[in-house]
Amino acid sequence: MKAYILDAYGKANRLRLGDRPDPVVGPDDVLVEIHAAALNVIDSKIRNGEFKLVLPYKPPFVLGADFAGIVRQVGANVTRFAVGDAVYGSPRQGRIGTFAELIAVDQADVALKPVNLSMEEAASIPLVGLTAWQVLVERAKLKRGQKVLIHAGSGGVGTFAIQLAKHLGLHVATTAGTSNLDLVRDLGADTVIDYRTQDFAELVSGYDVALNSLDGKTLAKSLDTLKPGGKLISISGPPDPAFARQQGLNWGLRLVMRLLSAGIRAKARRHDVSYSFLFMQASGEQLATIATLIEGGEIRPVVDRVFPFAALNDAMAYIDTGRAKGKVVVSIR
Repeated sequence: MKAYILDAYGKANRLRLGDRPDPVVGPDDVLVEIHAAALNVIDSKIRNGEFKLVLPYKPPFVLGADFAGIVRQVGANVTRFAVGDAVYGSPRQGRIGTFAELIAVDQADVALKPVNLSMEEAASIPLVGLTAWQVLVERAKLKRGQKVLIHAGSGGVGTFAIQLAKHLGLHVATTAGTSNLDLVRDLGADTVIDYRTQDFAELVSGYDVALNSLDGKTLAKSLDTLKPGGKLISISGPPDPAFARQQGLNWGLRLVMRLLSAGIRAKARRHDVSYSFLFMQASGEQLATIATLIEGGEIRPVVDRVFPFAALNDAMAYIDTGRAKGKVVVSIR
């Protein structure tokens, strides 16, 4: 199969289009012919080497964590899918590689594609949809009427999280650039803050949860927006001891994770709030629930650009600008 290969970690490194062996299909796997794959900030961070201590990828390997396509083969134990099914998903850690023509994925990480979405639209959903679901529903356990601050509302996670939060009956505040204010309002945000001209910490207070996907300065200032007992959840770091345990890291790396997050955890305690880092986990079951919300019109995909497969490195460069509104997708078939 054709695939884009990362030969070495590094910010300036381009992915090389080359040949890779077709995936081996295990007894619990489905082999998917990929029609579209989405790009995420995590792809750039992995390429840059920012996660090489904690994620099991050694060059050369294939990047990519979002896909939509058609099932072409099923393993002996597969009962949830059949050849010909249109599916979407995000493979579990250790099995990324959607910048390719084929991928083998555990059936537990896959769901039927929302029937009202194109392959490109469906590919834009899994990673950001799962991240938003796991922050708002699983980790924060937010209830109708509560308040959430979502940073970077026009980004991939932000555009999905705003819509999910409104479906859950939450009051949503979000930050965005001047040119994206109308977009986040259209998605349902109640309080819209122009980060270029306004200070969110002066405008937002008494919130139940803040979802951070930005830098350390934004993370620390978000503490001031929370009420006592509130939760600060970050998907951009720093990783915390719970993440280290979840990853099964050795004692040395666990100590590193503890030290990296010591400052923000201490500040959180002084504010009488909690801090945690969330790293998305694959879940076909959650994607199936998300598909019903999409099919019911509760949530819509936000796709900025679709690049041809041959221009995948151009798509990576566009992601690196940080200017994408919603998701960037490559069309493979």
